[in-house]
Amino acid sequence: MRGIIHDLTSALGAEKVAVDEVTLAAYAVDQAPVLDYQLPQAVVRAETIEDVQAVVRACAARRIPLVARGAGTGVSGGAHATEACVVLSLERMNRILDLNPDDETAVVEPGVVNADLNAAAAVHGLMYAPDPASYKLSTIGGNVATNAGGLRCAKYGVTRDSVLALDVVLADGSLIHTGHQTFKSVAGYDLTGLFVGSEGTLGIVVGITVRLKYLPREVHTIAAFYPDFRSAAAGVLAVGKARVQPAIMELLDSGTLAQLDEAHGSDLAARGASLLLIQTDGFGAAAEAAAIRPVLAAGGAVVTMEPNAEAEQLVELRRHSRGAEVDDQYRVGEDVAVPRSRMVDYVAELEAMAVKHAVRLKVVAHAGDGNLHPTFWVEQADDGVDPGALERLGAALDESVTVALAMGGTITGEHGVGQYKLRWLGLEQKEPVRELQRRIKELFDPAGILNPGKAI
Repeated sequence: MRGIIHDLTSALGAEKVAVDEVTLAAYAVDQAPVLDYQLPQAVVRAETIEDVQAVVRACAARRIPLVARGAGTGVSGGAHATEACVVLSLERMNRILDLNPDDETAVVEPGVVNADLNAAAAVHGLMYAPDPASYKLSTIGGNVATNAGGLRCAKYGVTRDSVLALDVVLADGSLIHTGHQTFKSVAGYDLTGLFVGSEGTLGIVVGITVRLKYLPREVHTIAAFYPDFRSAAAGVLAVGKARVQPAIMELLDSGTLAQLDEAHGSDLAARGASLLLIQTDGFGAAAEAAAIRPVLAAGGAVVTMEPNAEAEQLVELRRHSRGAEVDDQYRVGEDVAVPRSRMVDYVAELEAMAVKHAVRLKVVAHAGDGNLHPTFWVEQADDGVDPGALERLGAALDESVTVALAMGGTITGEHGVGQYKLRWLGLEQKEPVRELQRRIKELFDPAGILNPGKAI
Protein backbone atom coordinates (compact mmCIF):
# COMPACT_ATOMS: atom_id res chain seq x y z
CA MET A 1 0.00 0.00 0.00
CA ARG A 2 1.41 3.33 -1.06
CA GLY A 3 1.57 5.88 1.77
CA ILE A 4 3.37 8.99 2.89
CA ILE A 5 6.65 7.10 3.43
CA HIS A 6 6.59 5.91 -0.16
CA ASP A 7 5.80 9.42 -1.38
CA LEU A 8 8.64 10.99 0.59
CA THR A 9 11.16 8.33 -0.38
CA SER A 10 10.22 8.61 -4.04
CA ALA A 11 10.54 12.40 -3.99
CA LEU A 12 13.71 12.78 -1.92
CA GLY A 13 15.51 9.44 -1.86
CA ALA A 14 15.73 6.95 0.99
CA GLU A 15 18.85 8.55 2.51
CA LYS A 16 16.88 11.66 3.51
CA VAL A 17 13.93 9.81 5.03
CA ALA A 18 14.33 7.99 8.36
CA VAL A 19 11.75 5.63 9.82
CA ASP A 20 13.79 3.69 12.39
CA GLU A 21 12.60 3.97 15.98
CA VAL A 22 15.85 5.44 17.32
CA THR A 23 15.67 8.39 14.93
CA LEU A 24 11.94 8.84 15.38
CA ALA A 25 12.39 9.00 19.16
CA ALA A 26 15.30 11.43 18.90
CA TYR A 27 13.23 13.86 16.83
CA ALA A 28 9.92 13.39 18.68
CA VAL A 29 10.52 16.09 21.31
CA ASP A 30 12.44 19.25 22.06
CA GLN A 31 13.61 20.26 25.55
CA ALA A 32 10.15 21.11 26.91
CA PRO A 33 7.98 19.03 29.23
CA VAL A 34 6.04 16.48 27.19
CA LEU A 35 2.27 16.62 27.54
CA ASP A 36 1.42 14.18 24.76
CA TYR A 37 4.28 11.96 23.59
CA GLN A 38 3.95 10.94 19.95
CA LEU A 39 6.35 9.28 17.54
CA PRO A 40 6.36 10.77 14.04
CA GLN A 41 5.73 8.56 11.03
CA ALA A 42 9.01 9.69 9.53
CA VAL A 43 11.84 12.17 9.93
CA VAL A 44 12.97 13.97 6.80
CA ARG A 45 16.34 15.74 6.77
CA ALA A 46 15.97 18.33 4.04
CA GLU A 47 19.03 19.74 2.29
CA THR A 48 17.48 22.18 -0.22
CA ILE A 49 14.46 24.42 -0.66
CA GLU A 50 13.22 21.94 -3.26
CA ASP A 51 13.38 19.20 -0.62
CA VAL A 52 11.20 21.25 1.71
CA GLN A 53 8.71 21.97 -1.05
CA ALA A 54 8.51 18.28 -1.92
CA VAL A 55 7.84 17.33 1.69
CA VAL A 56 5.15 19.99 2.10
CA ARG A 57 3.42 18.96 -1.11
CA ALA A 58 3.49 15.28 -0.15
CA CYS A 59 2.02 16.01 3.27
CA ALA A 60 -0.54 18.44 1.88
CA ALA A 61 -1.75 15.85 -0.63
CA ARG A 62 -2.48 13.39 2.16
CA ARG A 63 -3.29 15.97 4.88
CA ILE A 64 -0.46 14.69 7.03
CA PRO A 65 0.61 17.00 9.90
CA LEU A 66 4.08 18.46 9.38
CA VAL A 67 6.34 19.66 12.20
CA ALA A 68 9.45 21.60 11.19
CA ARG A 69 12.39 21.80 13.60
CA GLY A 70 15.96 22.98 13.92
CA ALA A 71 18.29 22.00 16.75
CA GLY A 72 15.46 21.16 19.16
CA THR A 73 16.67 23.56 21.87
CA GLY A 74 13.20 25.01 22.39
CA VAL A 75 11.62 24.68 25.83
CA SER A 76 7.93 25.21 25.08
CA GLY A 77 7.19 22.13 22.99
CA GLY A 78 7.00 23.94 19.67
CA ALA A 79 8.92 21.11 17.99
CA HIS A 80 7.16 18.21 19.72
CA ALA A 81 5.80 15.65 17.29
CA THR A 82 2.03 15.46 16.94
CA GLU A 83 -0.02 12.37 16.20
CA ALA A 84 0.82 10.70 12.85
CA CYS A 85 2.98 13.63 11.77
CA VAL A 86 6.11 13.92 9.67
CA VAL A 87 8.99 15.78 11.30
CA LEU A 88 10.96 17.97 8.90
CA SER A 89 14.49 18.68 10.13
CA LEU A 90 16.20 21.74 8.63
CA GLU A 91 19.54 21.18 10.37
CA ARG A 92 21.33 20.18 7.14
CA MET A 93 20.36 23.47 5.49
CA ASN A 94 23.25 25.16 7.23
CA ARG A 95 24.97 27.38 4.67
CA ILE A 96 25.75 31.07 5.00
CA LEU A 97 24.75 32.06 1.45
CA ASP A 98 26.00 35.64 1.55
CA LEU A 99 27.66 37.99 4.01
CA ASN A 100 27.91 41.58 2.81
CA PRO A 101 30.04 43.72 5.15
CA ASP A 102 29.21 46.94 3.28
CA ASP A 103 25.46 46.46 3.55
CA GLU A 104 25.93 44.85 6.99
CA THR A 105 23.64 41.97 6.08
CA ALA A 106 23.82 38.21 5.79
CA VAL A 107 21.65 35.66 4.02
CA VAL A 108 21.52 32.28 5.72
CA GLU A 109 19.72 28.98 5.55
CA PRO A 110 17.60 28.06 8.59
CA GLY A 111 20.01 25.43 9.92
CA VAL A 112 22.89 27.88 10.43
CA VAL A 113 23.91 27.84 14.09
CA ASN A 114 23.81 31.21 15.82
CA ALA A 115 27.46 30.97 16.94
CA ASP A 116 28.65 30.06 13.43
CA LEU A 117 27.04 33.15 11.94
CA ASN A 118 28.67 35.28 14.62
CA ALA A 119 32.06 33.74 13.92
CA ALA A 120 31.73 34.51 10.21
CA ALA A 121 30.53 38.05 10.89
CA ALA A 122 33.33 38.76 13.38
CA VAL A 123 35.91 38.49 10.60
CA HIS A 124 34.40 41.71 9.23
CA GLY A 125 34.03 43.44 12.59
CA LEU A 126 30.33 42.61 12.72
CA MET A 127 28.00 40.48 14.85
CA TYR A 128 24.54 39.00 14.76
CA ALA A 129 23.01 40.69 17.78
CA PRO A 130 20.35 38.20 19.00
CA ASP A 131 22.08 36.21 21.71
CA PRO A 132 20.11 33.27 23.12
CA ALA A 133 21.80 31.36 25.93
CA SER A 134 21.83 28.30 23.65
CA TYR A 135 23.67 30.23 20.89
CA LYS A 136 26.29 27.48 20.46
CA LEU A 137 23.54 25.03 19.43
CA SER A 138 20.42 26.94 18.41
CA THR A 139 19.76 27.62 14.75
CA ILE A 140 18.74 30.88 13.13
CA GLY A 141 15.61 29.19 11.77
CA GLY A 142 14.61 28.14 15.26
CA ASN A 143 15.36 31.63 16.55
CA VAL A 144 13.06 33.03 13.87
CA ALA A 145 10.31 30.52 14.66
CA THR A 146 10.13 31.60 18.31
CA ASN A 147 11.33 35.20 17.93
CA ALA A 148 14.09 34.22 20.34
CA GLY A 149 15.59 36.71 22.75
CA GLY A 150 18.77 36.37 24.76
CA LEU A 151 21.23 38.25 26.88
CA ARG A 152 21.66 41.32 24.63
CA CYS A 153 17.95 42.04 24.11
CA ALA A 154 17.77 45.18 26.23
CA LYS A 155 20.10 47.05 23.88
CA TYR A 156 19.86 45.21 20.56
CA GLY A 157 16.33 43.82 20.55
CA VAL A 158 14.96 40.36 19.82
CA THR A 159 15.24 38.26 16.67
CA ARG A 160 12.48 40.16 14.86
CA ASP A 161 14.50 43.36 15.16
CA SER A 162 17.35 41.80 13.16
CA VAL A 163 15.35 40.05 10.42
CA LEU A 164 14.96 41.96 7.15
CA ALA A 165 13.59 39.33 4.76
CA LEU A 166 12.45 35.71 4.62
CA ASP A 167 12.02 32.97 2.07
CA VAL A 168 9.05 30.87 3.13
CA VAL A 169 7.49 27.68 1.82
CA LEU A 170 3.75 27.90 2.30
CA ALA A 171 1.35 25.07 3.13
CA ASP A 172 0.72 24.30 -0.55
CA GLY A 173 4.44 23.98 -1.31
CA SER A 174 4.75 27.37 -3.02
CA LEU A 175 7.69 29.65 -2.24
CA ILE A 176 7.40 33.35 -1.38
CA HIS A 177 9.88 36.07 -0.48
CA THR A 178 8.94 38.70 2.08
CA GLY A 179 10.74 41.82 3.23
CA HIS A 180 13.63 43.74 1.78
CA GLN A 181 17.40 44.16 1.71
CA THR A 182 17.27 47.66 3.18
CA PHE A 183 17.10 48.60 6.85
CA LYS A 184 13.93 50.63 6.21
CA SER A 185 10.77 49.82 4.28
CA VAL A 186 7.09 50.51 4.92
CA ALA A 187 5.70 48.97 1.74
CA GLY A 188 2.63 46.84 2.42
CA TYR A 189 1.84 44.75 5.47
CA ASP A 190 4.79 43.45 7.47
CA LEU A 191 4.54 39.77 6.54
CA THR A 192 8.14 39.21 7.61
CA GLY A 193 7.29 40.32 11.12
CA LEU A 194 4.22 38.07 11.07
CA PHE A 195 6.23 34.96 10.21
CA VAL A 196 8.85 35.70 12.88
CA GLY A 197 7.52 34.11 16.06
CA SER A 198 4.79 32.09 14.30
CA GLU A 199 6.45 28.82 15.39
CA GLY A 200 6.13 27.09 12.02
CA THR A 201 2.33 27.34 11.98
CA LEU A 202 2.04 29.67 8.96
CA GLY A 203 4.90 28.52 6.74
CA ILE A 204 8.35 26.98 6.80
CA VAL A 205 11.22 29.46 6.71
CA VAL A 206 13.95 28.32 4.30
CA GLY A 207 15.99 31.51 3.96
CA ILE A 208 16.68 34.44 6.26
CA THR A 209 18.20 37.84 5.54
CA VAL A 210 19.47 39.40 8.74
CA ARG A 211 20.87 42.75 9.71
CA LEU A 212 24.29 42.70 11.37
CA LYS A 213 25.59 45.11 13.99
CA TYR A 214 29.08 46.43 14.69
CA LEU A 215 31.20 44.17 16.87
CA PRO A 216 31.97 46.25 19.99
CA ARG A 217 35.56 47.46 20.18
CA GLU A 218 35.45 47.50 23.96
CA VAL A 219 33.45 45.57 26.58
CA HIS A 220 33.32 46.16 30.33
CA THR A 221 31.70 43.72 32.75
CA ILE A 222 30.46 44.68 36.21
CA ALA A 223 29.52 42.16 38.86
CA ALA A 224 27.30 43.56 41.62
CA PHE A 225 26.64 41.19 44.52
CA TYR A 226 23.63 41.94 46.73
CA PRO A 227 22.39 40.56 50.05
CA ASP A 228 19.07 39.54 48.48
CA PHE A 229 17.36 39.20 45.12
CA ARG A 230 14.89 42.05 45.59
CA SER A 231 17.72 44.53 46.18
CA ALA A 232 19.39 43.32 42.99
CA ALA A 233 16.12 43.81 41.07
CA ALA A 234 15.94 47.34 42.46
CA GLY A 235 19.45 47.90 41.11
CA VAL A 236 18.11 47.38 37.58
CA LEU A 237 15.73 50.31 37.97
CA ALA A 238 18.52 52.42 39.45
CA VAL A 239 20.64 51.88 36.34
CA GLY A 240 17.68 52.88 34.18
CA LYS A 241 17.19 56.09 36.15
CA ALA A 242 20.87 56.87 35.54
CA ARG A 243 19.97 56.77 31.81
CA VAL A 244 22.69 54.31 30.91
CA GLN A 245 21.89 51.47 28.48
CA PRO A 246 23.99 48.34 29.10
CA ALA A 247 24.18 45.61 26.50
CA ILE A 248 23.60 42.91 29.13
CA MET A 249 21.80 43.04 32.49
CA GLU A 250 21.33 39.62 34.04
CA LEU A 251 20.01 38.68 37.48
CA LEU A 252 20.85 35.46 39.31
CA ASP A 253 19.43 34.49 42.70
CA SER A 254 21.06 32.58 45.54
CA GLY A 255 19.78 29.18 44.44
CA THR A 256 21.20 29.71 40.97
CA LEU A 257 24.57 30.86 42.33
CA ALA A 258 24.81 27.80 44.58
CA GLN A 259 23.95 25.48 41.69
CA LEU A 260 26.58 27.09 39.46
CA ASP A 261 29.20 26.80 42.20
CA GLU A 262 28.44 23.11 42.62
CA ALA A 263 28.55 22.43 38.89
CA HIS A 264 31.53 24.60 37.92
CA GLY A 265 33.62 25.06 41.07
CA SER A 266 33.05 28.81 41.22
CA ASP A 267 32.66 30.83 44.44
CA LEU A 268 29.73 33.05 43.51
CA ALA A 269 27.55 32.24 46.54
CA ALA A 270 30.37 33.24 48.88
CA ARG A 271 30.40 36.70 47.32
CA GLY A 272 26.71 37.48 47.82
CA ALA A 273 23.16 36.16 47.84
CA SER A 274 22.29 37.58 44.42
CA LEU A 275 24.25 38.73 41.39
CA LEU A 276 23.45 41.52 38.97
CA LEU A 277 25.75 41.03 35.99
CA ILE A 278 26.08 44.05 33.71
CA GLN A 279 28.02 44.47 30.50
CA THR A 280 28.56 47.71 28.62
CA ASP A 281 29.96 47.76 25.12
CA GLY A 282 31.13 50.07 22.36
CA PHE A 283 33.37 53.11 22.41
CA GLY A 284 31.58 54.43 25.49
CA ALA A 285 31.82 51.18 27.45
CA ALA A 286 34.28 52.50 30.03
CA ALA A 287 32.35 55.72 30.64
CA GLU A 288 29.05 53.84 30.96
CA ALA A 289 30.57 51.36 33.39
CA ALA A 290 32.01 54.21 35.44
CA ALA A 291 28.56 55.80 35.65
CA ILE A 292 26.90 52.54 36.70
CA ARG A 293 29.24 51.44 39.50
CA PRO A 294 28.41 54.17 42.06
CA VAL A 295 24.68 53.75 41.36
CA LEU A 296 24.87 50.06 42.23
CA ALA A 297 27.04 50.66 45.29
CA ALA A 298 24.54 53.21 46.59
CA GLY A 299 21.91 50.46 46.48
CA GLY A 300 23.91 48.20 48.78
CA ALA A 301 25.88 46.15 46.25
CA VAL A 302 29.45 45.01 46.50
CA VAL A 303 30.61 46.09 43.07
CA THR A 304 33.57 44.73 41.13
CA MET A 305 34.90 45.51 37.69
CA GLU A 306 35.84 42.09 36.43
CA PRO A 307 39.10 41.49 34.52
CA ASN A 308 38.53 40.12 31.02
CA ALA A 309 39.07 36.43 31.82
CA GLU A 310 36.83 36.48 34.89
CA ALA A 311 34.22 38.55 33.07
CA GLU A 312 33.99 36.08 30.23
CA GLN A 313 33.66 33.26 32.75
CA LEU A 314 30.81 35.04 34.54
CA VAL A 315 28.88 35.60 31.31
CA GLU A 316 29.46 31.99 30.30
CA LEU A 317 28.27 30.80 33.71
CA ARG A 318 25.10 32.86 33.22
CA ARG A 319 24.48 30.98 29.97
CA HIS A 320 24.60 27.74 31.97
CA SER A 321 22.39 29.05 34.76
CA ARG A 322 19.36 27.12 33.59
CA GLY A 323 21.20 24.00 34.67
CA ALA A 324 21.72 20.64 33.04
CA GLU A 325 18.31 19.36 34.10
CA VAL A 326 15.57 18.98 31.52
CA ASP A 327 12.13 20.24 32.48
CA ASP A 328 9.70 17.47 33.32
CA GLN A 329 6.72 16.93 35.62
CA TYR A 330 8.88 17.61 38.70
CA ARG A 331 10.77 20.66 37.42
CA VAL A 332 9.41 23.45 35.24
CA GLY A 333 11.13 26.64 34.14
CA GLU A 334 9.00 29.61 33.17
CA ASP A 335 9.45 32.51 30.79
CA VAL A 336 7.25 35.35 31.99
CA ALA A 337 7.98 39.02 31.50
CA VAL A 338 6.70 41.99 33.47
CA PRO A 339 7.24 45.74 33.17
CA ARG A 340 10.62 46.59 34.66
CA SER A 341 8.97 48.81 37.25
CA ARG A 342 7.18 45.73 38.64
CA MET A 343 10.18 43.40 38.81
CA VAL A 344 10.81 43.96 42.52
CA ASP A 345 7.13 43.30 43.26
CA TYR A 346 7.07 40.20 41.09
CA VAL A 347 10.18 38.72 42.68
CA ALA A 348 8.60 39.22 46.10
CA GLU A 349 5.49 37.41 44.86
CA LEU A 350 7.56 34.52 43.52
CA GLU A 351 9.32 34.05 46.83
CA ALA A 352 5.96 34.10 48.64
CA MET A 353 4.55 31.52 46.18
CA ALA A 354 7.40 29.14 46.86
CA VAL A 355 6.71 29.28 50.59
CA LYS A 356 2.93 29.09 50.17
CA HIS A 357 3.02 26.02 47.92
CA ALA A 358 6.04 24.36 49.57
CA VAL A 359 8.07 24.15 46.36
CA ARG A 360 11.68 24.99 45.56
CA LEU A 361 12.51 28.09 43.54
CA LYS A 362 15.42 29.62 41.69
CA VAL A 363 15.28 32.66 39.44
CA VAL A 364 17.39 34.08 36.64
CA ALA A 365 16.30 37.05 34.59
CA HIS A 366 17.11 39.11 31.56
CA ALA A 367 16.66 42.05 33.88
CA GLY A 368 17.21 44.70 31.23
CA ASP A 369 13.86 43.91 29.61
CA GLY A 370 11.92 42.41 32.52
CA ASN A 371 12.02 38.82 31.22
CA LEU A 372 12.27 36.40 34.17
CA HIS A 373 12.94 32.67 34.20
CA PRO A 374 11.70 31.31 37.53
CA THR A 375 12.15 27.57 37.94
CA PHE A 376 9.92 25.70 40.36
CA TRP A 377 10.60 22.13 41.39
CA VAL A 378 9.76 19.47 43.93
CA GLU A 379 11.81 16.50 44.97
CA GLN A 380 10.98 13.33 43.06
CA ALA A 381 9.36 10.67 45.21
CA ASP A 382 11.01 7.26 45.57
CA ASP A 383 8.06 5.57 43.87
CA GLY A 384 8.19 8.12 41.06
CA VAL A 385 4.85 9.80 41.76
CA ASP A 386 3.77 12.14 44.53
CA PRO A 387 0.41 13.59 43.49
CA GLY A 388 0.41 16.09 46.34
CA ALA A 389 3.79 17.51 45.37
CA LEU A 390 2.84 17.69 41.71
CA GLU A 391 -0.38 19.47 42.60
CA ARG A 392 1.56 22.06 44.60
CA LEU A 393 4.00 22.52 41.73
CA GLY A 394 1.16 23.09 39.28
CA ALA A 395 -0.50 25.58 41.61
CA ALA A 396 2.73 27.58 41.97
CA LEU A 397 3.23 27.57 38.22
CA ASP A 398 -0.31 28.76 37.51
CA GLU A 399 -0.04 31.50 40.12
CA SER A 400 3.30 32.71 38.71
CA VAL A 401 1.60 33.23 35.36
CA THR A 402 -1.59 34.88 36.63
CA VAL A 403 0.35 37.26 38.88
CA ALA A 404 2.62 38.27 35.97
CA LEU A 405 -0.43 38.96 33.81
CA ALA A 406 -2.04 41.01 36.57
CA MET A 407 1.08 43.19 36.59
CA GLY A 408 0.75 43.88 32.88
CA GLY A 409 3.11 41.09 31.83
CA THR A 410 3.07 38.19 29.40
CA ILE A 411 3.12 34.39 29.62
CA THR A 412 6.19 34.17 27.39
CA GLY A 413 8.92 36.71 26.83
CA GLU A 414 11.07 34.72 24.40
CA HIS A 415 10.50 30.96 24.41
CA GLY A 416 7.19 30.94 22.57
CA VAL A 417 3.80 29.42 23.35
CA GLY A 418 4.53 26.08 21.70
CA GLN A 419 2.44 23.29 23.11
CA TYR A 420 3.15 23.79 26.81
CA LYS A 421 1.81 27.34 27.25
CA LEU A 422 -1.40 26.97 25.27
CA ARG A 423 -3.30 26.46 28.52
CA TRP A 424 -2.52 30.04 29.57
CA LEU A 425 -2.82 31.84 26.24
CA GLY A 426 -6.51 32.60 26.72
CA LEU A 427 -5.69 34.43 29.95
CA GLU A 428 -3.53 36.90 28.04
CA GLN A 429 -5.26 37.15 24.69
CA LYS A 430 -9.04 37.42 24.66
CA GLU A 431 -11.56 37.12 21.88
CA PRO A 432 -11.79 38.57 19.25
CA VAL A 433 -7.96 38.76 19.12
CA ARG A 434 -7.64 34.97 19.22
CA GLU A 435 -10.29 34.59 16.54
CA LEU A 436 -8.33 36.95 14.27
CA GLN A 437 -5.26 34.78 14.78
CA ARG A 438 -7.21 31.63 13.96
CA ARG A 439 -8.41 33.27 10.75
CA ILE A 440 -4.84 34.20 9.81
CA LYS A 441 -3.81 30.60 10.41
CA GLU A 442 -6.68 29.37 8.21
CA LEU A 443 -5.67 31.77 5.43
CA PHE A 444 -2.06 30.55 5.33
CA ASP A 445 -2.75 26.91 6.19
CA PRO A 446 -6.37 26.02 5.31
CA ALA A 447 -5.85 22.29 5.84
CA GLY A 448 -4.22 22.88 9.22
CA ILE A 449 -1.20 20.65 8.55
CA LEU A 450 1.59 22.99 9.71
CA ASN A 451 2.57 22.32 13.32
CA PRO A 452 -0.99 21.76 14.56
CA GLY A 453 -1.76 22.22 18.24
CA LYS A 454 0.96 24.82 18.75
CA ALA A 455 1.26 28.58 19.24
CA ILE A 456 -2.40 29.67 18.93
